[in-house]
Amino acid sequence: MTGVTPASPDAPHDPHRTRRIRLLLVAVALAAIFAWRPPVLRAPQTEPPPNWMERYTGMRFVLVGPGTFRMGTPDDEAEREAQEVPHQVTVSRFYLAQYEVTQAEWQRVMGRNPSQFQDCGVRCPVENVNWFEVQQFIRQLNVKGQTGFRLPTEAEWEYSCRAGGTDPFGSRSTLSSVDANINGNYPYHAPVGAFRGRPVPVGQFPANGWGLFDMSGNVWEWTEDWSCPYPSGAQTNPIGRCGSDTHIIRGGSWLFDGASARCGLRYTHRPQDRGYSLGVRLAHDVW
Repeated sequence: MTGVTPASPDAPHDPHRTRRIRLLLVAVALAAIFAWRPPVLRAPQTEPPPNWMERYTGMRFVLVGPGTFRMGTPDDEAEREAQEVPHQVTVSRFYLAQYEVTQAEWQRVMGRNPSQFQDCGVRCPVENVNWFEVQQFIRQLNVKGQTGFRLPTEAEWEYSCRAGGTDPFGSRSTLSSVDANINGNYPYHAPVGAFRGRPVPVGQFPANGWGLFDMSGNVWEWTEDWSCPYPSGAQTNPIGRCGSDTHIIRGGSWLFDGASARCGLRYTHRPQDRGYSLGVRLAHDVW
């Protein structure tokens, strides 16, 4: 039988085959080099702090949201107004001041104190400020402190007041002057109580479920929104923009009855108006 004679170890070397092997190895190496990508270094994603203090004035802020809630009031809520139309609203995360702006904080930023009740003390809320003056205060604070300060929207304010609750005052359905600085002669489904006749230092009454003080009573609080009718459909981060000549204020005050301090109550003032029960609470963007 005829067979193939195996190559001898001493057979002559094939230079062409060796060259092809070398070229193949070089090609593989080059492909590996060009396919390599350096690892992408990403900064660790940290959650924003649940609260923080603004260094220039000492204002304290609480992280709120995100969340979806029923803005407005149900038909059976006592003393509701027709404009309090229930509708679904979603808000993004933001910071809200734990307290109303105090006389000391306003003085620190603006160099003056416009309050009617200056004898109340530096921890009392600033009042007698109009919407334009509040905007000037915010601009100055954004220069002297860190940027991002603003007024809360009406939706952000109500979401914060409710703190997850659905009752007229968030987690409570009654309000007296024991619970908040309102006109105690006219409580909301509660016994008649004291009428103090003036603001009191911030934080004198229990905070709501999210650690926010005086969301009901003490002084009214300006919001960013113009007084526009509520939409009927669901909204995300709404801001009232229309042909109105008044802005929304929220929260009631020492001068007004308990019903005015409901989380869903909308009240208005012209932006140039001042009043000795009209103050402000700030919001801040999440950085």
